[in-house]
Amino acid sequence: MPAVIECCDLRKSYDGGVEAVCGLNLKIEAGECFGLLGPNGAGKTTTIEILEGLLEPSSGDVTILGHSWNKHRRELREKIGISLQETRLSEKLTVRETLRLFASFYCEPRHPDDVLEALELNEKADALVGTLSGGQKQRLAVATALVASPRVLFLDEPTTGLDPQSRRQLWETIREFQRAGGTVLLTTHYMDEAERLCHRLAIIDHGQVIAQGTPGALIADLGGHHVVEFALADRSGNEPALWRALPGVDSVRSDDGKTSLAVREPHKTIPALLDVVEKRSAQLEHLTTRQASLEDVFVRLTGRHLRED
Repeated sequence: MPAVIECCDLRKSYDGGVEAVCGLNLKIEAGECFGLLGPNGAGKTTTIEILEGLLEPSSGDVTILGHSWNKHRRELREKIGISLQETRLSEKLTVRETLRLFASFYCEPRHPDDVLEALELNEKADALVGTLSGGQKQRLAVATALVASPRVLFLDEPTTGLDPQSRRQLWETIREFQRAGGTVLLTTHYMDEAERLCHRLAIIDHGQVIAQGTPGALIADLGGHHVVEFALADRSGNEPALWRALPGVDSVRSDDGKTSLAVREPHKTIPALLDVVEKRSAQLEHLTTRQASLEDVFVRLTGRHLRED
């Protein structure tokens, strides 16, 4: 089957020669939840807006469900749902009136009451939008995307501002959409969310895809499957060559006074690390070991945490 979302050699330049997207290629299959990750300024938002038909590319090809925005704009609007990072809704309408308004934009929408139930907004159905909490407004934004009865759902940081219980409830809503055959393109600043929801991920930096694959494969490609993190009391641990020579170490990273080792066999690395610390008459201030995560992959590839400017 052809890809549901596909872009080839996508480029976008702005006045002054700033190139936000530099030859980006993506292919997203039917039924996938595909994650798009990148630090601020990496070109992620520009890419999403092009795919959503909100922004014209400078060059390159984009197809959604086999159609292009140039030739099939109206047809595509009927088949996609969009929840923007900041969705501004009329604060003078009630929640139910808002969903009825959005439903009126489409030929075959879902019943607003069904969407209210799915997003657990029943109790707020007759409340004015202006009285909602930040988390409730975020859920309403997702509801306006789902009421279209879309085949493709674009979710730009959909769980920002939600409490843990609401986040997990929205995760289940996304999974139900997929089980019904829908395809999701998701951006998020929560790495646990990306690991739990996404079948595949693309990490973007400087307008290009720098890594792509399943969360498990990307973590495996990091080198080690475990991370040993430590800090010395005198902050003298920033010696990459010394720590890289320890048994089982694949890579070394220093951040905020702590050193992180990607390792294959922590039972060999940790005793060797403690031996070096003892021989140097140093004092350990911090020592932990954990499974490698998507956050480790992201920082190693981009040199930045996801929330850094």
